[in-house]
Amino acid sequence: HPQIMCPLAKYHRSTPGLTERFECFIATKEICNAYTELNDPFVQRAQFEKQALDKLAGDDEAQVIDENYCTSLEFGLPPTGGFGLGIDRLVMFLTDSCSIKEVLLSRP
Repeated sequence: HPQIMCPLAKYHRSTPGLTERFECFIATKEICNAYTELNDPFVQRAQFEKQALDKLAGDDEAQVIDENYCTSLEFGLPPTGGFGLGIDRLVMFLTDSCSIKEVLLSRP
């Protein structure tokens, strides 16, 4: 995935412009996504600062700087990774639903 799309993911070790992230698809449905956590406090702060500027410029999806997270990174975060398995997406797969809206208990 492009770096711009994954501000919390670590940069790819051998391909500039990409991150260490993947998504798992089963039968054309996304079941989970995963990435290696960006654990460099200086790079992460720079990413947050860019997002804060984007937010001021009108980007509704951009986030503000998370000072607590940056401070935690400064104390040291070992290499970390994980994945998020959405129960709603798993139910969507198991019930052969076409849209995630079909399996959500509350709809916006």
